Amino acid sequence: MKISETGEFGLIERLRTLIEADKAVSGPHLILGAGDDAAAWRSDAAVNLATVDCLIQDIHFKIEKISWRELGWKALAVSLSDIAAMGGVPKYALFSLAFPEETDIEDIAELYKGILELAGRFDVKIIGGNISRAPLVFIDSIVYGIASKPDIMLTRSAARPGEEIAVTGYLGAAAGGLRIIENNMSLADCINNPLLKAFNTPLPRIREGQKLAAEGIKCAMDISDGLVADLGHICEASRVSAIINIDNVPVHPAIKKAFGNDALDMAISGGEDYELLFTAGHDIMESIKKQLDCPLTVIGKIVAGDEHRVSLSDNAGKAYTPSAKGWNHFGK
Repeated sequence: MKISETGEFGLIERLRTLIEADKAVSGPHLILGAGDDAAAWRSDAAVNLATVDCLIQDIHFKIEKISWRELGWKALAVSLSDIAAMGGVPKYALFSLAFPEETDIEDIAELYKGILELAGRFDVKIIGGNISRAPLVFIDSIVYGIASKPDIMLTRSAARPGEEIAVTGYLGAAAGGLRIIENNMSLADCINNPLLKAFNTPLPRIREGQKLAAEGIKCAMDISDGLVADLGHICEASRVSAIINIDNVPVHPAIKKAFGNDALDMAISGGEDYELLFTAGHDIMESIKKQLDCPLTVIGKIVAGDEHRVSLSDNAGKAYTPSAKGWNHFGK
């Protein structure tokens, strides 16, 4: 069977089954292995977190549509967002880089300036890496962190029926930035465009994730594949279903203005917003609204359901089907 037949998540499930069947990869100190935003294991001093992600030229970015400094920022941001989704504190990062041999060294220096700029915001130390040759630019980022407090960690598998579903910030801006790139606007035309900025330089919700964990929230993940797709991951991991009210989805104002009727689907399915998606009981949700410095919107609820399905409807109860399901590398 080809990857194109199973899709990205079918492949991940196959590999996870192999890993979980191998007792050599389990142990008394392992808390979370494959299947969440980051792996977690216990040491004498803390609960440790680790995550890895990559950016590949012409898959994740167009080299002519992003500055090298922005590319460095984003390469770190996507992995930091996984630590945010666990409610953790990022500590260290390593990068494995590959470039065509004609790449200008000053461009690579700019890439690292972007990495270091974002790392400085969250006191993350860059502790090493690897460089190799490749036909296209490839950036692999590994981030290590710790749980903000022992035994306090956000996971995908802790959603329970009756809980409310909420997101931080606004959705769809990154999808708008991608649309700009796909429409072949020049980089000069896009300077200070908030949608392109959202796509190229997302800001991971590190402090917000820590506040969620501190307030007693148990279930969260970051929105990378799209709201519906990522909520589907929560439903699968938690063995529940979910209902979203599309009239409550916080669509970014800039995509409403730029893309009109397409804006809702971009917010629901676009991906790469790196906002936090989480669930909690009503009282905890009301408390956390007072703790966060960013917008927080309740968009639905968790319900019991063996289908582990995400349903969408409007205020009148009319069912809604988005035009796309969310990001999947292999198209299934």
